[in-house]
Amino acid sequence: MQPESNATAAMERQFFIEVNSQQRNHHDERICGDVFLSVNVREENRIITVLSDGMGHGVKANILATLTSTMALNFTREHKEPDRIAEIIMNTLPVCSERKISYATFSIVDVESDGRANILEYDNPKCIVLRGSQPFEPDWKDVVLDKGRNAGKVLHKCTFYPAKEDRIILLSDGVAQSGMGSAAWPLGWERDNVQQYASSLVASESSISASTLAAKIVNMAYKHDNYEAKDDISCAILYFREPRKLLICTGPPYDEEKDKELADRVSGYKGKVILCGGTTADIVARELNRKIVDELIFEDPDLPPESFMEGIDLVTEGILTLQKVTELVKGYKNSVKLGKGPADKIVKMIMESDEINFIVGTRINVAHQDPTLPVDLEIRRTVVRRIARILEDKWLKQVSVDYI
Repeated sequence: MQPESNATAAMERQFFIEVNSQQRNHHDERICGDVFLSVNVREENRIITVLSDGMGHGVKANILATLTSTMALNFTREHKEPDRIAEIIMNTLPVCSERKISYATFSIVDVESDGRANILEYDNPKCIVLRGSQPFEPDWKDVVLDKGRNAGKVLHKCTFYPAKEDRIILLSDGVAQSGMGSAAWPLGWERDNVQQYASSLVASESSISASTLAAKIVNMAYKHDNYEAKDDISCAILYFREPRKLLICTGPPYDEEKDKELADRVSGYKGKVILCGGTTADIVARELNRKIVDELIFEDPDLPPESFMEGIDLVTEGILTLQKVTELVKGYKNSVKLGKGPADKIVKMIMESDEINFIVGTRINVAHQDPTLPVDLEIRRTVVRRIARILEDKWLKQVSVDYI
């Protein structure tokens, strides 16, 4: 067996970094003026995230925020100095024809391979750092620009080493200023009150996910605006924690003598397990002396129904199901509601996991040489590689692929 992926960030830092963002558009706008981008720089074992808020709302704001976040991401990736990043961004943004100024805020978080987090912010509400459920204040320093038309503008930066169960919470002003002018929040919700709310949520549910916490913060800000957002509302969270592991096995081992090894790895895995493929399931059932019970209800008309085996979280058909998983993860968004079919269940389990380990059997399955099958039906390893790449690039998952 040969591992396909390199050592993961989770292995080196001893914890996984869950990254997620939630947003609500300004009332009556179809596009958000805030933009959140993230990237896993695998060759350097870094995770970089950027939240930018373009001036105003709608299309113009989105263009400004997209330009800002893209430049910030790329320049941070190139290890440029903070003042240089800010100078280039501010001098590059197009000038608004109405206001005669160009403006977008940004918050950049760069987590390096040794676990060090570097944060640079300009005009967003100061990010919140929680250590467990308690607020933690890094040592912030000012960066004052001294060149060009932006001379005198002040940015804020800090560097610290997050501990396990730390959270970095990024906000746009649509969160901090929500409810402004109301009887309850005449000055808006304000950053410190957001921090108190986030802290209380973590105190009541210590393992609350980044996506759930961000959604609760955004929805509360939306409520403060009486469910008609006065500004684009965005919250992005980096959560440093133990990885949630998932094992996906598909295909029989090349050598039948490896069948027992496959079954032992399945039974000894510390996490959830999915078996994709009838032959794969038969091998595991035989070696572990377990029964397979077939489901007769077709939740997805395009796929065979799932089966059940003691100690296994999900048993499905193989290549057709994985092919559909590829299409689902390619188009998946936080707002997507998954169905009840086997492929949908696999995607749901993948999205709930951080570290996904594939074991891919390399024995040729003669069924897939049938010329009547769809032309785009690919061999197992190619499908798995596609899924792995999407999970790494788009969702910052830690993925390994072993061949057996």
